[in-house]
Formats: sequence, C-alpha cells, structure tokens
Amino acid sequence: MDFEFSENHLMVRDLIKDFVKREVQPGAYDRDQTGNYPMEIVKKLGELGMMGIIVPEQFGGAGLDVTSFCIVIEEISKVDASLGLTLSAHNGLPLGHLLTSGSDALKSKYLPKLASGEQIGAWCLTEPVSGSDALGMNTVAEKKGTNWVINGSKNFITNATVADVFIILAFTDKGKGTRGVSAFVAERGWKGLTIGKPENKLGMRSSDTASITFENLEIPEANVVGNVGEGFIDALKVLDRGRVVIGSLALGIGKGALAEGAKYSKERTAFGKSISEFQAIQWKLADAATQLEAAEVLVYRAAWMHDQKTFAKLESSMAKLFASEAAWSACNQALQIHGGYGYVKEYPVERFFRDVKLCEIGEGTSEIQREVISSLLVA
Repeated sequence: MDFEFSENHLMVRDLIKDFVKREVQPGAYDRDQTGNYPMEIVKKLGELGMMGIIVPEQFGGAGLDVTSFCIVIEEISKVDASLGLTLSAHNGLPLGHLLTSGSDALKSKYLPKLASGEQIGAWCLTEPVSGSDALGMNTVAEKKGTNWVINGSKNFITNATVADVFIILAFTDKGKGTRGVSAFVAERGWKGLTIGKPENKLGMRSSDTASITFENLEIPEANVVGNVGEGFIDALKVLDRGRVVIGSLALGIGKGALAEGAKYSKERTAFGKSISEFQAIQWKLADAATQLEAAEVLVYRAAWMHDQKTFAKLESSMAKLFASEAAWSACNQALQIHGGYGYVKEYPVERFFRDVKLCEIGEGTSEIQREVISSLLVA
C-alpha cells in the first residue's frame, strides 16, 4: 500500500498550484459576480496541456492518468470551482467518450483541437424530462439515407454556449432500452443545432450551462461514436470515471473552505481570545478535516483503480457520494465559523457554500449513487 503521489504526480500538482495562484485566484470573485466565462484562462490551460489531460500524446494530449486529472481538478477547485467544473466536464465527458468509444478517424479529427483548447467540447445527455432517469430521454435519431437525423432537446449542458464539438446521446431504437441509444458527434454551426441562453445559476456561476435544441440535425454516418445501440453502455463507462473527478472537485471545494475557516478562526477574537481556542470551533475544524481526509482516500483509490483499468463502478460511486457530502459539510462548518461574515460575498466561503451543492447533483445525484452502491452490494 502506497499513499504517496509519484514524482510525476507531484510535478503536476506543483505546476497547477502555481498556475492557479497566478492566473485563477485574482479574478475568481469577479467571475462569480459577473458569470463571465474565463476563455482567456481556458486557452492558457490548453497551452499547459490541461485541456487534454488524459488524451494520448498521439492525439495532441498530455497523456496523463486519471490520478493526475483528479489532482488538477482538486487544486483548481480549491480556488475556483467553476473553472474546475469547466475543465472536468470538457476532459471527462466529450473527450472521455471519444477516447472510450470513438473510431481512430473521429479521434484524429476532433481530439487534437479539443486537447489543445483551440476547441471546447460539450456532452449532451440530460433533458428537461430526464435527469437521473437518463433512459427517459425523448431525443431520437432516425436513419435517412446515409445520414442520421436528430430531433429533441437537452438541458443543463456544461460548456454549451462556448462549445465547438458536441457529443449527443439519442434513441435510435427506443424499444431496445439500454441497447437502443447511440452517440453522435456534431459541430457548432450545423443547421438544426440551436443553443439557448446561459442559465442564471445559484453557484458555479462562471461555468457555462445552457439548453440545446435539435431540429432535423443531420449527422453523417461517420460521426457515430462507437457502435449503434451501444451509446448508453459507453456513457455509463464515461460517467464512472467522471464521478471520480467530480469527487476530486468536491474535495477541492471542501479543502478550500476548510482553509478559509481555519484562517478566519485565528484572526477573529471573541471574549478576549481567538475563536480558534474555543472547543466548539476546534471540533468543527476537526470534523471537517477528518471527513475530507477520508474522502481523499476514497477519491484517489478510485482514480488509481481507473488507472489500473480495473472495474471501479462501486468505488467511483462511493468516492463521489462521500466526497460531495463531506465537502458540503465542510463548507457549512466553515461558513458557520465565519458567523455573519460568512453570509457576505466578499468572503470566499459564501461562494464555496453555493458552489458545492452541485457536487451532490451533477453526474449522478447522491440518491443515484446510493442506488448504484446498494445494487452492486446485493447483486
């Protein structure tokens, strides 16, 4: 058992920590207030290779592992969870799906520009009537001649208004259930693909989120990702890895909040002494730190299993479930330590508190994670 990061992992962590300090932290507050997408920072991340973290070098990526992916997202999310979500969604979902199931031709065509940050990707699964019940989707694709024609809509799609490449999940044979969904690649500007306005969200405000509508959107046969009818099966594999990364995003938020809580507790005085000397405050910090430490073990164990190409559905769901709820608790405790100032936007814990909630919802709610875990235990 080895609980230490490798030398390469430490190099990645140091690289991204330095980048976050220089490029991300200074404008995090303003981006939250305005909701402006940080395109300039995204381009710089592309120059660092962070827009293609797990993409092999032959397709223009950094060729790093899932553990490195989690390290990068954790470090960014300690300061700006919106940027962490932007990066995790781009790398983990559309790029992840292409890597998992795409033909060599599709990989060669789309991955280099996506990995460099020249283009941005979006993954289109969720619909207005189907969130946790993904198979309740209404989007359909019909074969007409040599093309597929897609009709339907998606919502809560990360990077939607800034994306150049879209991976779309649609029913090609609804009667076959999980074996009747296929995945397709579409490009920005294609006739029949309409992007809605950005959502005005509680948290993760500078992460772009919008709806997308498909009206007779024609997709060439060559742009089917994987085999027809296997899109949902492939999507579940993508989500398993994605849940680990969301766990690291939650971990970063929780650690960021804990650091702010500990810092404030030493600065604030009450009844003639620092509030860090009060047991009530000490226990809040101790509980949060312990829960986050346990979450870290779960997240990086699951990441390691993915790196070993080991089946990790159970461990991925456990990591995502525990990390997201531990992070929410840490943010709640940190805000409480701040008292009234925690309710003021100038203090980062207010933003952390709003941002962290999405970790219990996105890429499978906590309720879905419990369903996955329990189903595997009794299988």
